[in-house]
Amino acid sequence: MTEKSGLGQVNRLGEQLLLAVKKGEETSELEKEIAALSLEDLYTELSDDTRKKTFWINAYNAYYQILRKERRVSKDHIYTSQEIIIAGESFSLDDMEHGILRRYKMKHALGFFSNPFAPILIKNLAVDELDFRIHFALNCGAKSCPPIAFYKHTDLDKQLTIATQSFLEGESSYDEVKKRVHTTVLFKWFRFDFGGEQGIRDIYKEYVNKDISDYAIDYNAYSWDEQLDNYV
Repeated sequence: MTEKSGLGQVNRLGEQLLLAVKKGEETSELEKEIAALSLEDLYTELSDDTRKKTFWINAYNAYYQILRKERRVSKDHIYTSQEIIIAGESFSLDDMEHGILRRYKMKHALGFFSNPFAPILIKNLAVDELDFRIHFALNCGAKSCPPIAFYKHTDLDKQLTIATQSFLEGESSYDEVKKRVHTTVLFKWFRFDFGGEQGIRDIYKEYVNKDISDYAIDYNAYSWDEQLDNYV
């Protein structure tokens, strides 16, 4: 495995794949290279959470577009389809999001419970600590999803902070008289990832510089209307 300016082949391939998808270029050769990686490449190169998050966010966003546009996988099956081959192993979008990036949390448990049946491979690849900001970086092809950005491990913390600020500013509206805030339903779906309602209030204070400590929280309706190619 070779390194170039601190960027190993795993994250390099992830970035190249997402760029090719954005430009509408053929991706089959890049997909073959990613499939031909070894698990040792993944374990060695994705050696910390920053590198793990960078690769798997870029991979998720690239493969969603590939599955939907090129392979015509239906929206009903796109998250569970095991058509993504990385390092000789089959992955689904759910494996990437809920297994690896959310540290094998159960998909429909509001973030409260881990999946006791998560495969050993997923546990070995998972981040050490869940970063709630991934929810503002993953794009599921719907109108209400965060837009797609190109993440680099050298700038990841700053990029995720900007993604969080930008998404919340666009999703938030305030009733100063009734003391209510309307915000993204992602906070409701993955409540414990964000630390519950107090965590949401803390996030607004830190990332939006808005004190909502005495506000009631309402959640916006989520538009599942398809919007592919929604890049920053």
